[in-house]
Amino acid sequence: MSETMVRVSNVYKSYVRGKQKVEVLHGLTIEIPKGDFVALMGPSGSGKTTLLNLIGGLDRPTSGEILVGGQRIDQLSGNALAKWRARNVGFVFQFYNLMPVLTAERNIELPLLLTDLSAAQRRKSVAVALEVVGLSDRARHKPKELSGGQEQRVAIARALVSDPTILICDEPTGDLDRKTADEILGLLQVLNREHGKTIVLVTHDPKAAEFARRTLHLEKGQLLEQAAA
Repeated sequence: MSETMVRVSNVYKSYVRGKQKVEVLHGLTIEIPKGDFVALMGPSGSGKTTLLNLIGGLDRPTSGEILVGGQRIDQLSGNALAKWRARNVGFVFQFYNLMPVLTAERNIELPLLLTDLSAAQRRKSVAVALEVVGLSDRARHKPKELSGGQEQRVAIARALVSDPTILICDEPTGDLDRKTADEILGLLQVLNREHGKTIVLVTHDPKAAEFARRTLHLEKGQLLEQAAA
């Protein structure tokens, strides 16, 4: 894993709330190799989700550099950043954000509607994603007909369907029981080990972090320690 997928260099991030300036990240520097599976841990307010949003191109640093796959995403215009996200990032959140009126396969297809793929190509990509997450037999089911774990699998398939460079997971098992959570984390592990996906996972759960290759600890916007890969 020598090639660098993510390089965060001397990044500061602050927000203005009313008359108050809130400093979230303080000169943070992190490197994540291609094919890594990193868990980000730390107390609430430590900057985990802020860092995740910066890596995923959902937010911009106040200063510093962010490279993902060799691209300086902190310098992209809003439109260029949106296009970059669509091509390169798969997002998995705690809440599945599925469209209740659509079947699993239609929910998974949604990101592909922004591409130039034909309907036949979209169907093929959706079928592959469903197979990867083990839900081929649930393709025509709507979210209300699925369990929480199955809904999260659909959400993961939707994140995978465009073959992203990196998977960004923000507390993806926070709404699941232990057994189902472990199944979802095991799926992420398979995506990392067998499909080569680079994964960055934010979690409060030490058991969830054990599924990653290594854990980074944040506290008050700074890196506390970096466990060996």
